Amino acid sequence: MKVVILAGGGGTRLFPLSRTCYPKQFLKIGAERSLFGQTVERFLQMATPEDVVVVTQELYYFHVKAELREVGADAAHVLLEPVGRNTAPAIAMAMAYCRERLGAGKNEIICVSPSDHVIRPVERFAEIVRKAAAHAETGAIVTLGVTPDAPETGYGYIEAESDGGAVRNVRRFKEKPSRETAEEYLRAGKYYWNSGMFLFRWDTMQGEFAAFEPELAKLAESSVAEAKKKFASVASISIDYAVAERSEKMAVAPLDGVSWNDVGSFDAIADMLANGEGNAFSGDVRAENCKNTMILGGDRLVVGMHLKDLLVVDTPDVLLVARKGESQEIRDVVAELKKEGRREADENVTMYRPWGKYTTLAEGDGYKVKRIVINPGQSISLQIHYHRSEHWTVIRGTGKLTLDDKEVIFRENESTYIPIGTAHRLENPGKLPLSIIEVQNGKYLGEDDIVRLEDAYGRVTAEIEEDA
Repeated sequence: MKVVILAGGGGTRLFPLSRTCYPKQFLKIGAERSLFGQTVERFLQMATPEDVVVVTQELYYFHVKAELREVGADAAHVLLEPVGRNTAPAIAMAMAYCRERLGAGKNEIICVSPSDHVIRPVERFAEIVRKAAAHAETGAIVTLGVTPDAPETGYGYIEAESDGGAVRNVRRFKEKPSRETAEEYLRAGKYYWNSGMFLFRWDTMQGEFAAFEPELAKLAESSVAEAKKKFASVASISIDYAVAERSEKMAVAPLDGVSWNDVGSFDAIADMLANGEGNAFSGDVRAENCKNTMILGGDRLVVGMHLKDLLVVDTPDVLLVARKGESQEIRDVVAELKKEGRREADENVTMYRPWGKYTTLAEGDGYKVKRIVINPGQSISLQIHYHRSEHWTVIRGTGKLTLDDKEVIFRENESTYIPIGTAHRLENPGKLPLSIIEVQNGKYLGEDDIVRLEDAYGRVTAEIEEDA
């Protein structure tokens, strides 16, 4: 079995925690691992890292590679989408990759999963997936259905045949219902939430693509190089619309005995983290007489008093306050922020890079102050700036500094000045993170004022080789 994990999305429903630069799948919510990391670990119960393919976009490549290392899955494959084209084209290109690079035959079982769900216990989930894979060998396309525990209106539904065991035939897919219809579905006992996870034989999905979306069939049959060239020209369509809602080969395996949460809203997070009184607190939070309230704090103290039915999310640059039950509307706010060109819609105060991260501490006309952290064994690129000078001060650790043709050791409390147009690089040869304060001065301080002369991460030409 080959496992395809879709990790290219940049959703807005968890703004301000999730933003374009750091989307939901990389968030750590009530766990030591990110949602993406948890997803990879789940499927390592059923597949080796060599049989895992992560489909993502170039912006998230180094996030993905770093997290794969964290969970011991360095050997997993990373497939980059040239542009965003929804789940069906991503699956078709992944099928081409599995055939060409992993030697998948026509009878190979492919398991496709989102990367941002919480599913427990893993052992029970693995058991259901194995049964679903066995049924998929018969030529069915098996989706994993979640047994509803509430009349949820935010999910699509799957109507299954009443009889059946671990896997049941699908009668039809249903769009997101009204409250009254969702209550009817809940009472009927034969409807399931659509989880977005599918298992199928390679040739089965290829046949359905040929019947319903011929361009996707051609994509799956192409070489990986050809698939990438064609990718931007195919229609952007979900696997639900492309195949699942039209195919007569659909079956559903209920996730019975499994707790599932798609973490699709702050209300979902509140439900997942809630204590006995319906409260959920995280971070440096003091709460007095609060009921049915979630407060997600950050580095500063957040005090809540006599709050009821509220969601509070505090980040360094955005504070979100909303009533419970209405957090889905945050996407509309983000859309407006994007129209206005607000930086907050896409960027965090803390930005992650393959070598570490930086946090913007202050900025104004002609200056910007950052805290930069370089991980052990990593380095920034050898670079020059045409519009700004920089002043660096080490606050923790020891680094090796390159200035033009000179190299010096750069220690705690030591400072240096980097004039405009000077080639420079900072490396961390030590065992602990290296932290510096950077003060930029100039008339233009944008991140695109970086000319990379050398780079360990392949960013000189802005091209990244898969599995590099």
